Amino acid sequence: MLKKFLTEVILSIVGKQGEGLVELLDSKKHVNEFSIAKKLDFTINQTRNLLYKISDYGLVSSIRKKDKKKGWYTYFWKIEVLKSLEFLKGILMKNINQIDYQLKSRQEKQFYVCERCSIEITEENALLHDFICDECGEVYSLKDNTVVVRDLQRTKSKLAKELKLVKEEIQKERERLDKIKTRELKKIEDEKIAVRKLKRAAAAKLREKAVGKKPSTKKKVVKKVVKKKPVKKKVVAHHGRIPKKGTRTSHEAPKDFSKKSLQGAKKSSRPPTQKSSTKKSVTHHGRTPKDFDKKSLQGAKK
Repeated sequence: MLKKFLTEVILSIVGKQGEGLVELLDSKKHVNEFSIAKKLDFTINQTRNLLYKISDYGLVSSIRKKDKKKGWYTYFWKIEVLKSLEFLKGILMKNINQIDYQLKSRQEKQFYVCERCSIEITEENALLHDFICDECGEVYSLKDNTVVVRDLQRTKSKLAKELKLVKEEIQKERERLDKIKTRELKKIEDEKIAVRKLKRAAAAKLREKAVGKKPSTKKKVVKKVVKKKPVKKKVVAHHGRIPKKGTRTSHEAPKDFSKKSLQGAKKSSRPPTQKSSTKKSVTHHGRTPKDFDKKSLQGAKK
């Protein structure tokens, strides 16, 4: 059934010349164009013209390979089954729509026919010509549309059945392509897993080698630490005196001096002030100020 549909598609595009093309192109691998020309008994140019016509509709795919000896390119061709079935589905739907339009016009309108000339015209054209044939002068007679309608309905039902079968083949082809795609994806995934396993195994071997390595016999270079000699601090004498053993010197004095000791040091550092001149106390009648008492003061006030 599938080959029948594919042949119908090819014949609708290139005519009777493409009868044997389907059997040659419907294979899993791409076919050499020279072998196609040889089997069809065509020249290479005739074969290419046929293939190019079908390729314009996108129903065949091709790959090219360069001949290493001769240097030119050779094309390999293959029919695209799913695209071809979709193309046939479109043709069938178009034909069914045309039949629907004809059925509608036959059921709603009236047609007239010249029995001598077998010319059929619509009622409008018959009115324009006064129901007389221009060719022979005979009067047009009304045509019975029941036979035509029956034939159209038969054709429509036949096309509808064919369309149903084409849709089923499309569904099968899609399922087949999906299976191939999933198989390829699984193959790619398996290859990735195998590569990961190899990498892990190599990494594990490297770890084992690193653990099993013996320590190196090279001597470690030890840097000598040079000890610094302690510097003796000079003892400074206070006021030209040598301090006795056990007593603290100025540089050995603790940092936390008391406030009183600091104040004493500040006073000692000040220069000596001159002694204030003492005034002699004046005596009154041979007596000192201390000898005055209250009575003498009162008498003086009087």
